Amino acid sequence: MALRLTVQVQLVLQALLRDPAREMYGLELSEETGLQPGTAYPILLRLEHEGWVASRWEDIDPRAEKRPARRYYRLTAGGAAQASAALAGARRPKGAALRRLAEGGGTA
Repeated sequence: MALRLTVQVQLVLQALLRDPAREMYGLELSEETGLQPGTAYPILLRLEHEGWVASRWEDIDPRAEKRPARRYYRLTAGGAAQASAALAGARRPKGAALRRLAEGGGTA
């Protein structure tokens, strides 16, 4: 099944493409895109299932760090190429859709 390039998916891909080699954890991506975690995480899982994104769990001692381990996401080499091509051909969201996203926290 082909990946649907919703406005939310486009926002996640744009954030990841800013520095394709950089790993970002889920909440960081959520904050950068303005999407709620309940919207961002399923998108990341779909991108990973499609092979566009790879993820790994942070190797820390949660007690020592006083926080849970983070799951980091990054674009794969093929995913970066596919994301760039997909965004180049995607419909650009209208200003009203982006405002609704900003106001509603992730649902257009």
